[in-house]
Amino acid sequence: MDKKFDWKKPIKANIFKLRILGLWPDGDDTYKVNLYTVWATICLLVFNLGPNIFQTANIYFISDDLEAVISNIFVMLSEFLSIIKAYYVVQNMRILKGLMVTLNCDLFQPRNAKQVKMVQPSIEFWKTNYVLYWSVTLGAVFFLSFYPILDKSGKEHQLPFMAWYPFDTTVSPVFEITYLYQIFGVTCSAATALCVDCLIAALHVYIGAQFDILSDNVEHLHDDSGDFDRKLIECVKHHKEIVRFAENTNTFSNWIILQQFFISAVSIGMTMFQLTMVTPLSSEFFSQISFLSSITTEIFMFCWYGNEVTIKSSKVPYALFQSQWIDAPLVAQKNMQFFVARCQKPVQMSALKLFYLSLDTFVSILRASWSYFALLNQVNQR
Repeated sequence: MDKKFDWKKPIKANIFKLRILGLWPDGDDTYKVNLYTVWATICLLVFNLGPNIFQTANIYFISDDLEAVISNIFVMLSEFLSIIKAYYVVQNMRILKGLMVTLNCDLFQPRNAKQVKMVQPSIEFWKTNYVLYWSVTLGAVFFLSFYPILDKSGKEHQLPFMAWYPFDTTVSPVFEITYLYQIFGVTCSAATALCVDCLIAALHVYIGAQFDILSDNVEHLHDDSGDFDRKLIECVKHHKEIVRFAENTNTFSNWIILQQFFISAVSIGMTMFQLTMVTPLSSEFFSQISFLSSITTEIFMFCWYGNEVTIKSSKVPYALFQSQWIDAPLVAQKNMQFFVARCQKPVQMSALKLFYLSLDTFVSILRASWSYFALLNQVNQR
């Protein structure tokens, strides 16, 4: 192809948001001693970590009220997880910048218009999930932030999130300032989680797309019989680079996904319990529905795209058998045996190899969530 395919173009908006949140230094560099690092520190400590500390402290004062504890914890867990995600982005920034460089290397480039068309559906599906995920999450943030105002039965000077502060929040203008601080904090926390999740999902999409391109290249090794062995060696190099890209992606996302699965299972169960306690069709009810939809979409993205990587990587050996290898030179046939051996085991995205990203895992998380809900409901009835 004459024009180079820009793999980073679909995620430019996501990277721009990460940059605003202090999680993406300019260019291919990591963090340095400059003003951007100062801004990143303020975002992480003041707007991400700060609200979580005050909400955690409040649990001590409401520990004897199960309903109040749950309504405090289910949001607090998500905010805590966004801090973890931000930490691992900062810690693995060198790996992430390396992945961005690898994306536009020559080995990862589509060879023709057919291959570009082949990878477009996966990218478009990611864009659709991106819009859906942002929509339901921002909807949840809106309802959670403004339900004290929208709900006429709410208490006077009620903050959107229960928290302890070392000052009186019921007097003006302290109440208004604290209210805005909580809204800004939850928005910053939600945006951090959204951007990191969508980045991980996009990396999985790119891995799957590369396996699509590799399978197509392997199938058409016979198009020029004189170059069969050279093209096969290029495919071996391409496969090796994809596997390395997948391993680096796993290194970055291992702990994020592992903790996401545990916290999501608990949060879904708690949110379902909260739905049994609020007034139907109230603003708080819609906030819970939006929050539930957001978490479910979040874990579905991880499991779906991880499952796609496994399926697409398992197709490479079949593409080899369809490449008319019988007519290839003897040396090329021996190289193919080596390549087949490398491709027999499909690439699986995992969380520290404890959980593999698949649709079965998604169903298991939903089952675990229902168990948490049933337990909370039983304890509350007693």
